[in-house]
Amino acid sequence: QVQLVESGGGLVQAGDSLRLSCAASGRTFSTGAMGWFRQAPGKEREVVAGTNWSGGTTYYADSVKGRFTTSRDNAKNTLYLQMNSLKREDTAVYYCAAARRSMSFTSDSYSLSGKYTYWGQGTQVTVSS
Repeated sequence: QVQLVESGGGLVQAGDSLRLSCAASGRTFSTGAMGWFRQAPGKEREVVAGTNWSGGTTYYADSVKGRFTTSRDNAKNTLYLQMNSLKREDTAVYYCAAARRSMSFTSDSYSLSGKYTYWGQGTQVTVSS
């Protein structure tokens, strides 16, 4: 079992920055790729970003490319999402997710929620203006 706990959300103004953290515990050795998803009111859950186990491969949704950066520190079992130049449309509940290490990922895999086994509880990001 793997537990994911997110932190760093809050209320900010357009143009501000936030860094979300996702701390993993439990059988973290069994995890591989990780990702960030978000769900805005009245909308479907959508992928934001993802990374493979080593952090050497990253994926970003077109809507956040150039503004968001995901990284991981495996020594701390923590995944990060640095969000810059936030826009009102970034307002959503943000979730982190982890896949089993045995799950194979390609460049087309990161957007598929079914690839991920473990999910955090979500953290609210609200961007005003």
